[in-house]
Amino acid sequence: GIELEYVQETEPLGTGGGIRNVVSCLRAAPHEPVVIFNGDVLTGHDIAGQIDAHVSSAAAVTLYLTEVDDPRRFGIVPTDDDGRVTGFLEKSEHPVTNRINAGCYVFRRDVIDLIPAGRPVSVERETFPALLAGDAMVRAWVESAYWLDLGTPESFLLGSCDLVRGVVASPALPVTGESLVLQGASVASGATLSGGTTVGGNAVVGSGTSLDRCVLFDGAQVGARSRLTDCIVGRGAVIGDDVVLRGVVVGDGARVGAGNELEAPARVWTNAVLADGVVRQTVG
Repeated sequence: GIELEYVQETEPLGTGGGIRNVVSCLRAAPHEPVVIFNGDVLTGHDIAGQIDAHVSSAAAVTLYLTEVDDPRRFGIVPTDDDGRVTGFLEKSEHPVTNRINAGCYVFRRDVIDLIPAGRPVSVERETFPALLAGDAMVRAWVESAYWLDLGTPESFLLGSCDLVRGVVASPALPVTGESLVLQGASVASGATLSGGTTVGGNAVVGSGTSLDRCVLFDGAQVGARSRLTDCIVGRGAVIGDDVVLRGVVVGDGARVGAGNELEAPARVWTNAVLADGVVRQTVG
């Protein structure tokens, strides 16, 4: 019952230019809210509450903010006592607050129309500062709900495992537990799956193998008696027998031969072939 429309950029337009680029598909009236999500964030925050707060305050934009222990690698968003945004500061070694831009915005539709068309625009460096300079109402929606930036393999893996284990709730996974085995996958007797491991469709896990906090994409194969911890195994990749991997990313279609041992931060490139027993590392 959901209609999806896709708009592709012929050249990268940035965070603001990308928003402006979909105006032809928007059906909202000028005063109505439009919700914008960053695609690399996993969150359990109250979207409906954010929209209601935006509408009731007649804000131009309402930003979802979360608090983190180390805000230095994020956009910093100071606010006043009334919840009004007073600044938007990109990554800083000396942040003035631990509240950061959490990647979900509610725009009034006519504000999107003000973003310049046909060129790259950054909402962080151009759109939001311009709104503040013009004394527009930019409000904060601050929540302490689950939030994770999925910008690295390690954080992607953490988010996947948290979904499977039910640490963050999702209607996509009504049943949670130590593992998720998708349709068509084959897990041999004696294999163990733990820590929120996902085994993709038509993937194969051999006898005596243990997978802890791992993601196997569709069609991946892991042989017998192998031990994988904190690993991502790409689509169609093949891991041989008696392999030990810890914190390793294996690209689509790659092959890791029997008896190899690799540990983080090893990356096996897409379609690469690692012969049997050529790498031996001490794995704690």
